[in-house]
Amino acid sequence: MDLFRHIRHSFLWIYNAGAGREQLKGKMQIPFRTTKDGIVIEVKVETRASKKGIAGVLDDVLKVKLTAPPVEGEANEQLIGVIAEAAGVRKGSVRIVRGRSSKRKTVEIKGVKSI
Repeated sequence: MDLFRHIRHSFLWIYNAGAGREQLKGKMQIPFRTTKDGIVIEVKVETRASKKGIAGVLDDVLKVKLTAPPVEGEANEQLIGVIAEAAGVRKGSVRIVRGRSSKRKTVEIKGVKSI
């Protein structure tokens, strides 16, 4: 299964400095590193957004919008759910490796070998 397949074939909003919102159609190159158990991606989250979902790639980092506030791990739990759904894996296969209290996070996805 192609990771983030449904994102690659849909319209995405990407925030580009100085250019406002731009629509991007087509394939998205998501930077990742492989590990023995799966892959690791860098993520930047935007909390308290109006809609949750993957917004695109900006500066080699996957941008994810979350509706949850960054309080008591709510945003982290929602991030795990969004990534798991997009990757087609269980929530238990996704974990935040670094950055639990930061907007920029390192996320490991087990059971996935490529994007």
